[in-house]
Amino acid sequence: MDKMPLNDETPLDLEALTRALCAAESYAGVYHRPMHNQPMPSVEILSEIVERLRAVLFPGYFGHSEVTPESMRFHAGAELDVVARLLTQQVKRGFCFLCSREAENCQDCESRSRELAMLFLSRLPRIRRLLATDVQAAFVGDPAAKTPGETIFCYPSIHALTNYRIAHELNDLGVTMIPRIITEMAHSKTGIDIHPGATIGEHFFIDHGTGVVIGETTVIGRNVRLYQGVTLGAKSFPKDDSGKLIKGIPRHPIVEDDVVIYSGATILGRVTIGRGATIGGNVWLTRSVPAGARVMQSKAGNGSFEHGAGI
Repeated sequence: MDKMPLNDETPLDLEALTRALCAAESYAGVYHRPMHNQPMPSVEILSEIVERLRAVLFPGYFGHSEVTPESMRFHAGAELDVVARLLTQQVKRGFCFLCSREAENCQDCESRSRELAMLFLSRLPRIRRLLATDVQAAFVGDPAAKTPGETIFCYPSIHALTNYRIAHELNDLGVTMIPRIITEMAHSKTGIDIHPGATIGEHFFIDHGTGVVIGETTVIGRNVRLYQGVTLGAKSFPKDDSGKLIKGIPRHPIVEDDVVIYSGATILGRVTIGRGATIGGNVWLTRSVPAGARVMQSKAGNGSFEHGAGI
């Protein structure tokens, strides 16, 4: 017999329910106890930081839409002043989440967080330069794009790459947790999953974008183009003698300059896709491909390639 749904007449023992949810055996695997009275990093504040940075990196497109060259210094300075304060706080929270040291060492984390936030901000000109090349790659690579500005304002690729390039610099500086949160924000919004540890060169374009996965140790050169549904993943996950996964080792593909990878292609393991190669749609690859090769589906599996052939 089906149970009756709860309604205003159905009694609920809130005290018993609360006791059950607050029992140690219930919350043991899902409870975070703030270290040194520092709570978890805030997704809401990190989202604010990224949007303020987006306004600085793309003035006029985001943030104050009426910014002019004359007022740009004022607006950028105001945004960066807020970002510096909020980012320092969030970086410290990220460190505290992983910290097991005694409370008297917290001052070290405070000064380190401030230093890293300032170092990150000093890299914003480099981030903007790389994003400008990504914008140009999107405009040149997509015949549907009418202007570069259209790609900035509308394309999920540029949104995801902005989050990635911010997160990658933080990751490179040794900031914990925060970079992954920032890239996952873009992942949930665009369907493009780029790990902040991946290395991606300039003039990078992801056309359409949904379903793209780029793993942690992936290395991508200059002028590379991907289409939707491409996976640059790991073939296997080696374990140590105790059976635990060995983390941090190179396990994702190397994609050299001027490569095009069409929709649905899956490339796994530490293989190399040579310069100028073209990988056809829905190809499954677990071996390296020479420079200039054209790889297409074959009935034998794992793709077939030849030099100078079309897809």
